[in-house]
Amino acid sequence: MAERKVVALEEEEESEITMEAREGEKTKLNMKERKVSWARLRRVDSLNLEAGRVSKSHAHSSKVNWQRTLSLAFQSIGVVYGDIGTSPLYVFGSTFTDKIKNTQDILGVLSLIIYTIVLISMLKYVFIVLLANDNGDGGTFALYSLICRYAKVSLIPNQQPEDREVSNYKLDPPSNQLRRSQKIKEMLENSRIAKIILFLVTIMGTSMVIGDGILTPSISVLSAVSGIKSLGTGAVVGISVAILIMLFSIQRFGTDKVGFTFAPIILVWFMFIGGIGLFNLFKYDIGVLRAFNPKYIVDYFNRNGKQAWVSLGGVLLCITGTEAMFADLGHFNVPAIQIGFSCLVCPAILAAYCGQAAYLMKHPDHFADTFYNSVPGPLYWPTFVVAVAASIIASQAMISGAFSIISQSLSLGCFPRVKVVHTSAKYEGQVYIPEVNYMLMLACVLVTAGFQTTTNIGHAYGIAVVSVMVITTSMLTLIMLVIWKTSIWWIVLFFTVFGSIEMLYLSSVFYKFIQGGFLPLVFSAILMTVMIIWHYVHKERYMYELNNKVSAEFIRDLATNPSINRVPGVALLYSELVQGIPPILSHFVENISSIHSVLVLVSIKNLPISKVALEERFLFRQVEPRGFRMFRCIVRYGYKDKMEEPHEFEHQLVDNLKEFMRHEYFLLEAENDDHNRKDETANDSVPHSTLLAEVGQAKGSTVQMEELLPQPSLSNLSSNSIQSIRIVKSTNSSNRTVFSSIQSAEEERQFVQKAMEKGAVYLLGEAEVVAEPKSSLFKKLIVNYAYSFLRKNFRQGEKIMAIPRNRLLRVGMTYEI
Repeated sequence: MAERKVVALEEEEESEITMEAREGEKTKLNMKERKVSWARLRRVDSLNLEAGRVSKSHAHSSKVNWQRTLSLAFQSIGVVYGDIGTSPLYVFGSTFTDKIKNTQDILGVLSLIIYTIVLISMLKYVFIVLLANDNGDGGTFALYSLICRYAKVSLIPNQQPEDREVSNYKLDPPSNQLRRSQKIKEMLENSRIAKIILFLVTIMGTSMVIGDGILTPSISVLSAVSGIKSLGTGAVVGISVAILIMLFSIQRFGTDKVGFTFAPIILVWFMFIGGIGLFNLFKYDIGVLRAFNPKYIVDYFNRNGKQAWVSLGGVLLCITGTEAMFADLGHFNVPAIQIGFSCLVCPAILAAYCGQAAYLMKHPDHFADTFYNSVPGPLYWPTFVVAVAASIIASQAMISGAFSIISQSLSLGCFPRVKVVHTSAKYEGQVYIPEVNYMLMLACVLVTAGFQTTTNIGHAYGIAVVSVMVITTSMLTLIMLVIWKTSIWWIVLFFTVFGSIEMLYLSSVFYKFIQGGFLPLVFSAILMTVMIIWHYVHKERYMYELNNKVSAEFIRDLATNPSINRVPGVALLYSELVQGIPPILSHFVENISSIHSVLVLVSIKNLPISKVALEERFLFRQVEPRGFRMFRCIVRYGYKDKMEEPHEFEHQLVDNLKEFMRHEYFLLEAENDDHNRKDETANDSVPHSTLLAEVGQAKGSTVQMEELLPQPSLSNLSSNSIQSIRIVKSTNSSNRTVFSSIQSAEEERQFVQKAMEKGAVYLLGEAEVVAEPKSSLFKKLIVNYAYSFLRKNFRQGEKIMAIPRNRLLRVGMTYEI
């Protein structure tokens, strides 16, 4: 009887082994598709293990069908083109500031307008610059982040191994054949001056775009309201100021419906200006189409000389808002922008300018208000109403763009803390910043009341527009050299053509520096000063924490110190330090001899990419000794990611922590098994798939392999690594050890869950940053006074992260930098 039982058990065991072997073979085939070295399993400070658990693709600029692209193209009309679409309101008036001496000058200016739009807006931006997007997002910061990922040029250390494992961060290595690219990259990485210049150029470009958020509402609304001819200058300015105040007051309601809501209005506007332009063209002088011949540009400069050069500042206004096509790319996609501009915007505005030129050929004295003078009588008031609406929409787009840019600056540590409110679940880039909103409103009102006419504001507007274009050309040339590895002849052609055109315009607008051109430079200087001070101290503070990390010996002593009380619950200690334990922890323990039963050191890290997928957001590492239950957690965000509410954040963090602990215990057991069997012969080795089968057998064959080790972690084991794990079959003691490990993992997970049910407490370091006593007077002024002023007058950390005040514990400390 006993023999029959033994035979039955042996047969059962053989059948189980066969089933397990089949399952193991399936697992092995899956794992072969994902080869990652066994060395990735080492518990190193860069958190390589958890960093490997990422999805394959989360590109923001995913492919969409043509129906969706056409829908986006329609929406882009209401978001992107309001500024460039309202330029016909004031271009001719800003170009001819005195009088038209020769009607041939009208053809010269029209030819300049045509080729400026075709070369800069169409060729450069629509078909070249849009291709330099950062996973679907555009703007100066997108160009900077793109360069920072291909070359280590960021002033703050921001290229740890775990960053490059994010799907949006993955890059192809530079080609060895293109030595030029590698050489330029090495020069950038080894030159601190180059890094500083690149950073300064970036924040200068962003500052100029923010300046556009001030000047665009002023010049657009003022030019639209000036259509009421019976009103004097004072009344026009007063109405404009009232509209601007109303515009900024409604910003708090959000702009999530700006696409479909405003697109019909802007579409009607383009139909109006295009139709009126064609009407005037055929009614007055169709011969102005001769301006498509660039010969008239040469003749214009020959006749007028210096005055023609000065008038370029007015011509430049025909491409205001061009940068918005790139800056607002994140809401749409490249084909949508290309279709919208090529098929609607460009033909409409060219028809408008040609119609105004035809009107001026017959009425050269009406240059001051060409647009409204050229509108046929019956269409005057409908055009006026649509013009006011279009100018408000154009202002809305630039204000939203300024909010987005400041949000990106904040994420990259380049701006003081402000409250960022995400106003749309559909358009993630739509944000509202209360403090900045009221600052912009005050600046717009002052500019409108101070300058009073579109001509004076145009002097300032031109510098902001062309400065951003020059910066974009320079940074794109660098991208062509280092990243795209374009032929040197194409690079020279691109930089020569567009650089020379934009520098010519820049020299012209600087001629009006005293008449108002200084204004955007003042705005830019103020914003750059704020950004530089904040970024400098932010970097020095980070380096202080990096150089004063808590040692491993301190943690071991802390774990064995009987005088330290363990309080039930979870404590989340925030720190900007990514690698290592911040000095604020030792300061906290020295003053309060108690610590929570589960301590998580949370580092919010902003990567120079637009978005980080949720499954790639949390990285964990357990701090030794294991029984102390202290974990390091890096939470990675892109500069367009929304920070969750506290309850949602806590839930995501704990879920990811428990999943990490599950993987950690299994991999720890696998390493121990490998170490214990390293002396076994190769003939006794069994594939890793059998290990998984035995683990299932240890629980009576009721545990599925996916339950023990989810598929993401299997990707960390290569086929070579699997074969290197030697396991001896039929070791009951080993099975009991694995089962014990599983039990321990489950107990630890339950412990964390129970601690979370007791409540989570936020420990926030309040580090006062001061200059060292031996520092220079200038450094003391910057750190002790300027930075301190910014820090006290902007939002504190708990307000940015929306931490509940009843669960917040501040930890004060002084950093001397």
